[in-house]
Amino acid sequence: MTGILVLAGTPIGDISDAPPRLAAELAGADVVAAEDTRRLRRLTQALGVQTSGRVVSYFEGNEAARTPELVEALVGGARVLLVTDAGMPSVSDPGYRLVAAAVEKDIKVTAVPGPSAVLTALALSGLPVDRFCFEGFLPRKAGERLSRLREVAEERRTLVYFEAPHRLDDTLAAMAEVFGTQRRAAVCRELTKTYEEIKRGPLGELAAWAAEGVRGEITVVVEGAPDKGAEELDATELVRRVQVREEAGERRKEAIAAVAAEAGIPKRDVFDAVVAAKNAARTTP
Repeated sequence: MTGILVLAGTPIGDISDAPPRLAAELAGADVVAAEDTRRLRRLTQALGVQTSGRVVSYFEGNEAARTPELVEALVGGARVLLVTDAGMPSVSDPGYRLVAAAVEKDIKVTAVPGPSAVLTALALSGLPVDRFCFEGFLPRKAGERLSRLREVAEERRTLVYFEAPHRLDDTLAAMAEVFGTQRRAAVCRELTKTYEEIKRGPLGELAAWAAEGVRGEITVVVEGAPDKGAEELDATELVRRVQVREEAGERRKEAIAAVAAEAGIPKRDVFDAVVAAKNAARTTP
């Protein structure tokens, strides 16, 4: 009889947010796979629980190598508990490989639902929550980061990102460049912790604020692209949208046609705006 894989959410800040079942799962698991065994030790001490099973590390660096070992334990009937440093396993954290491998072996996978920085930030952002998409971490390199942002420049759903504090200013500046300086966003810092802060405003203002330096765990929530067919766009915005599409690989003709369709205006209007901007750039000393 095969075992069971349990994905357990852990607190993202306040230890009292730990799911009630977490302590029982930690105490009863045959194997506890933890992203950081030292953090696991602090967690069990805070919860007043002792693990009776084998504790192993399971992090980005050994995830591929450790997965077969854990699957073997599951096939042998073990109850394997997977926890990460904070939040739900596999959400920008280790876990996906193990879940996929367990599913392939027809092993039952269940979860102890817990805190999520994604949903917490989304709820606190003040931005639309009816439709959203999680984009995880953006690439570290500037060019790759811009390319990834351009892929979702016209995304209508609210966007949620994780980001490291030392890259936040560059990321917000890139977002302002691609999405526009007036696109609304919220920077959620140190969620549920003592120094929790939610900074809301246009991307241009948030980029200037972050340039002074920001600390802590960061989640960024960005408003989706507006329905441009329902409002008038000035020439500058039309040109910017064509440029975004061109930089993403579209030919100018196709980019102009797409922007015109989105805005609900003739292609000629967009073409004229692009030509005018090009001529203005030539005459600017």
